[in-house]
Amino acid sequence: MSGAVQTGWASSAGPAAPAPARSWRRWLLAATAAWAVLLALLAWMSVRDDPPTVREQRTLGQAGPVVDRAVGELSRAAGAAGLLELGPARVASGCRVTPFADGARLRREVGVLAPTGTERAVLVGIAERLPASWRAEVGPGLDGPELHADAGEFVAVEGRPTVDGRVRLIVDTGCRPVGSGYTAAPATAAGAEAAALTAALGALGRPGAAAPELVTAPCPGGGLARTARSAGGPGPAASTDALAPLAGDAPLLDNPPVYAYRTGPVTVLAELSPEATQLAATVGCPG
Repeated sequence: MSGAVQTGWASSAGPAAPAPARSWRRWLLAATAAWAVLLALLAWMSVRDDPPTVREQRTLGQAGPVVDRAVGELSRAAGAAGLLELGPARVASGCRVTPFADGARLRREVGVLAPTGTERAVLVGIAERLPASWRAEVGPGLDGPELHADAGEFVAVEGRPTVDGRVRLIVDTGCRPVGSGYTAAPATAAGAEAAALTAALGALGRPGAAAPELVTAPCPGGGLARTARSAGGPGPAASTDALAPLAGDAPLLDNPPVYAYRTGPVTVLAELSPEATQLAATVGCPG
């Protein structure tokens, strides 16, 4: 009886074929691919439908209309007798959204009359007339009372005195991706503000000043708040006395070099100094 082992053939009871393992891997790959597609679909639906949760999810181009509407709301809240001017949009680039991405921020300002001693009352009155969703509050600041509010889409609103009979309201997007960038609404033909500005320039002996810059903001109830702005270069300082006849000897603000008065529906603000002569004529939003 031989003890040799026969070789060269496989028993019918030998190792199982690898086919089931290959089939399991195919199912795993298919399930992984389906899960990736589902995640991509959910992410797309979230971006489309869900509100942003951080400022970096809204670009400067998307925030621009929010800023402009906020300026219109502030114009209405300030009231026709209190609004002095609408500031132009200022875009500052060079900030960092993340350590690897550049961004920019957009700011606009609104000037409001606030005679010395009334600053807090003026800010409180504005806060009370702003939309409830802004959650506007007035509290103590480093240099006096300050207003803080949220205009939505991570657009902040702040207000503080400028110690010359005014408060300045600032609408600020903070640093965010540029996207399509900010585009100001096209300025339409000038109205009563342009005529008031021309009269003020004539009274100051500057009838040939350059064409004014027109700044606008949409009013909450329709229409536009409008400021016509004109600036002159260095020269002899003009006297506010020249504007007194236009003010009817009853200025809103007479705190040299700042002077303001109303003529009809228009408020005229003048800042007269040897460095520059700046004028702004403004028609606000109805209350």
